[in-house]
Amino acid sequence: MNKQEKEQIAASIQQKFIELFQTRPLLVQSPGRINLIGEHTDYNKGYVLPAAIDKVTVVAAQQRSDNFINVYAADLEAMVEADLSQELLPAHNWSDYVLGIVQQFVRLGLPVKGFNLVFGGNVPLGAGVSSSAALECAVAFALNELFQTNLTTLQMVKLAQKAENEFVGVNCGIMDQFASMFGKKNRVLKLDCNNLEYEPVPFEMDEFKIVLLDTNVKHSLGSSEYNVRRSQCEEGLHLLNQAFPDLHNLRDASLEQLNQVLLPKSTVLYNRCRYVMEENNRLLDACHQLHHNNMRAFGELMYGSHKGLSGLYEVSCPELDFLIEQVRPVSEVYGARMMGGGFGGCTINLVKSQAVEALIESVGTAYQQHTGKTMQAYIVQIGNGTSLL
Repeated sequence: MNKQEKEQIAASIQQKFIELFQTRPLLVQSPGRINLIGEHTDYNKGYVLPAAIDKVTVVAAQQRSDNFINVYAADLEAMVEADLSQELLPAHNWSDYVLGIVQQFVRLGLPVKGFNLVFGGNVPLGAGVSSSAALECAVAFALNELFQTNLTTLQMVKLAQKAENEFVGVNCGIMDQFASMFGKKNRVLKLDCNNLEYEPVPFEMDEFKIVLLDTNVKHSLGSSEYNVRRSQCEEGLHLLNQAFPDLHNLRDASLEQLNQVLLPKSTVLYNRCRYVMEENNRLLDACHQLHHNNMRAFGELMYGSHKGLSGLYEVSCPELDFLIEQVRPVSEVYGARMMGGGFGGCTINLVKSQAVEALIESVGTAYQQHTGKTMQAYIVQIGNGTSLL
């Protein structure tokens, strides 16, 4: 997305705010995110490699003199009202991502009053680029500015994650909100989910585009199997712990330890834990390759990630596997894998710029013929994190 497009979104949201509330607002932008490698490692206290993208949610907000909250979703043309003097309760719709943030401010005893807010943007919904985290982070940033609550960036990240866990009811890790807040242009974030230490790693985008190919399917297995994978990893780590008390994370386990403890007991637990261990090692190798600008080697690690997600972790699906099979022989596609929880959603592809349009057309046609479904494609660049506009 170019600067002009972002300015148009901001101008449109600001105009809608003035039209509704007859006053000029504070403006905040917050991006969606991608994850280059390191999937299902966040809740296992491992490493992830996300980045903010150039698709954003823009929030316009201004204080009121009373306790009322008015939130307008510009893309849906829908308004929700709330009263801060009453207990805030989930409505199980889009407004939960805003009111969940407000609830966290209130619980921390921060001086939040009523406010008016309008939001909209171009972060694709349901494509696995975390439009929810973009909105949560934008709202947290805006309220922190409006009410001068002096929260640090990391405090806002933790608050936004807690809002999604407790108010929205999604047991997500911290990666989405972290990437949305801390993102840097032409950098991916090597994030240690055990201690939240991070390192911006250079990601040269001059010759490449990141292309998301959306299966347009979301199998019902998704959320239930996500929780099953979490418990399988916890069970595997518990068994390893009994034999090796000093082992606190799957990323620190060795293949010998897995072979000794898990393989005789359960092939399923062995496969799950082996994937997590190998994925963390792949990510560390991937960062090494990026430091040497070896994009071909980095891309091969992406393919390895998909193989593990499909074979050992079993969170892929026929549609995702088909998209990977289609791009694997194409020399201009340096790497690809499924991204996100699995059982649908997107593949993320590292593609030479000149090959993007032809690739989207040919893979889209093959996908339509094979599945009867329409594939959507999103071309994204790596952008900056949440900020004032």
